[in-house]
Formats: sequence, structure tokens, C-alpha cells
Amino acid sequence: IANHAEDQVLCFDLTFLPLVQAIHARCPTIRKYVALCDADKLPEGSGVPNLVSYEAWIGGHPRTYEWPSFDENSASSMCYTSGTTGNPKGVLYSHRSTYLHALQSLSNAVGIGLNERDVVLPVVPMFHANAWGLAQAPLFAGADLVLPGPNMTPTAIVEMLERERVTLTAGVPTIWIGMLPLVGDHDLSSLRTILCGGSAVPRALSEAYREKLGLPITQAWGMTETSPLGSINELPSSYDNCSEEEKADARARQGIPPVGVDIRIVEPGGTTELPWDDVATGELQVRGPWIARSYYNDDRSAESFTDDGWLRTGDVAAVDRQGNIRVVDRTKDLVKSGGEWISTVELENLLMGHPAVSEAAVIGVAHPKWNERPLACVVLRPEASATREDILEHLRPKVAKWWLPDDVVFVEEIPKTSVGKFSKKDLRARFADYVLPTA
Repeated sequence: IANHAEDQVLCFDLTFLPLVQAIHARCPTIRKYVALCDADKLPEGSGVPNLVSYEAWIGGHPRTYEWPSFDENSASSMCYTSGTTGNPKGVLYSHRSTYLHALQSLSNAVGIGLNERDVVLPVVPMFHANAWGLAQAPLFAGADLVLPGPNMTPTAIVEMLERERVTLTAGVPTIWIGMLPLVGDHDLSSLRTILCGGSAVPRALSEAYREKLGLPITQAWGMTETSPLGSINELPSSYDNCSEEEKADARARQGIPPVGVDIRIVEPGGTTELPWDDVATGELQVRGPWIARSYYNDDRSAESFTDDGWLRTGDVAAVDRQGNIRVVDRTKDLVKSGGEWISTVELENLLMGHPAVSEAAVIGVAHPKWNERPLACVVLRPEASATREDILEHLRPKVAKWWLPDDVVFVEEIPKTSVGKFSKKDLRARFADYVLPTA
């Protein structure tokens, strides 16, 4: 990434000094290394050229700064995709796109409606799509911004939520799965919104927060390429008189795009638009003023972007008549069994509804007759127990018989990407030679 972006200055926490020592000789464009510490904390004899502490670096400069004037389309930042397939791809954001994303999709009432009374804690690294815009949007509203620092353990997060009286927080599902057992022991009454994205929110997880806190998780959808917000699921007033079961089903969707974002679903590999009837499924495509149009210096751009500005998201989705998105799966994660598609997302959501299951991921494994069959990889909750048959019995009344995984493997942990998503690439590599049991 550093070489592809031709980075010139690398700022890093001292925790990462061994990494910097290991790579600096392979990064020819970097001319200065800045350790984020006081001058007296900088170790001697590090072997890293042009290494300076942050405080020493800024110490000789004036405390005031006259802001320059430049074109709004100038580059403001670049984040890289998580690289679940191939090398990460650079997504360049302009000042204009960043400004509009913060103003329209986050600060506006049709988004998450930030205001001056809010206290915002993004449990999202800044390299993950600019912390989902939550590094900028609170400034628009005058809200307080709390940053979690390097200690991202469930205990540290829940204690910070309580201590700082946070009103809005955001993170990927694995964050909220890890924190759930601690919720009842802390006063989190200040919270009004728990925002979750990065991957589909299991219905059972959202309901568990509703039961413990009276506050279900608010699901959002997006990508690095969408800055990242593409849709948000704030239930409209039409659901006010619905049952909790109906509301829970509705909250499992990815929601409606904010003003400025256009969506469509098309036949895979084509441009023929499919109806918004919540039945037809196709590739979800989006475009808008904060949606990227290409990758930075990458010949893979044509695979993801159309000439007329649509981003091919790689998500398979259905859309209802109100424009509410329901993501079925990633195109590369669908299991094709005997010519029919099986949604791994739906299976994972159901698996995580089992009381003994903490995390679950489903991948396709080679099968001599059906081409592929689903394999369920399951992490059990601490002190919980379950058998293969317990897990399959939980699924049987909920899915078609041919959707049932051919096997269940219990693992200590689901591998994750740098931003906390399940890394199915690693799971597929681990179980590439797995032999499914015969019927």
C-alpha cells in the first residue's frame, strides 16, 4: 500500500516500530518517519532513517495556520479496500465528496441525525473508510468526538461508552458480539444509536441488544468505495404499529439510501434492471456524489465501475417497493450447489441465532456431485456446548433441505480482516481439501 500510494511521510505509534524497522528498506518513496510520541520517548539506535518524534517534528512551527484555498475536487485522503480478494485497491476521496458525505448522509436527519448534544464513539479504525465519516461529521454538528485508542477490547469499549456518556457509537458486528455479555453490567442509558456495518448484522444480535438495552442495532450498508455510507435502516413510521417480530425482520435489512445515492439491481454481468419487488435478486449497483468512479492507479477499475458512473458492488440484493435493500450475499461467497445458489449470509444469521453460537461463517466446499456444498464453521460461546446435530436441527425448520450445510466444524475463532470482517478467503484456504461426510 505504501509503495502503491507513493507515500512520503509515515506516522506511526511506537507499538509499530518493529514493523517499520522491517519494511523501511522496501519503501523508497517514504522520506520521513514520524513516531507519535514525545521526543524523550523516541528510542535511540532504531536503524530507521529520518526518524523523528511527532512533538519534535511540529515543535519548530508556528501554532497558527492560514488555511489555503484550493479546488474542492482536490484529493483529501485515500483509503484502501480490505483486500479480501487480491491486493487492496486505493479509493481516493476528494474534499467535495468527504464534505457532502458528512453533511448529507451523516449530519442530516435522513441519516443518523447528529446534533450538538451527541457524544460519538467510532469503534472503527480511521483507515477503514475514514472511520465511516465519523471523524468528520461530529465536527459539522458540534458534537463531542471520543476516540477509542489502541485498546479495543470489549471491556475497554463498554467502560468508555459508560464513562463518556456516549450517545452514538459504530462498529462492525464482531465488536458488538464481543461486547454483548458485558452490556447488562454497565449503565449505557445515554446511548440512542448503535450503528453497525461492514457485514450483515445477525437478527439475533440486534434482538439481543433490544432485549438487554431496549435499543436494537441500527444496520447500515456501504463500502470503502461509497465513502462508505450507501444506505441506513432507520425504520419508518409505517412500522410503528407492527409486532416486534415484524420490526426485527425489517431491521435485518440494509435500509434505504440517503438523498444523493442512486441504486439499482441488475442481472449479473449485465445492465438489465430488475424490479423492486423484493423477490428478484441481482447485483446491487450504486452511484452518487460521494461514490468513487475508479480505483487509484489500478487496472482493475473497469471490473468495478461502469462508464456512466455506476459502482458494481459485488453484493447480490433484492429491493422492495420502498427502496429498502436486502443483501443476500457477496457474489464471491454464494455457494452454487447443483446449479442453484445458496446464501451464506442467511445461513450465518440463522446459525448465530442458536443460543450456543457466538460466531459462524459458511463457505462452499468442493463436492463430486453438486459442485459445491456449504460447510458451517462455528465458534461456540464460552461455557456453551453443542453438537453437529444440534446445529443442523436448529436450521432444519428454517431453510430448505438442500440448503442445510453438509457438515459443521467447530473452530476456536473465525479469521478476520484488518477491519474486523470475517475473512472467508482464509477459511476457504484452510478447508480447501476438506472432505465432506457422505450421506
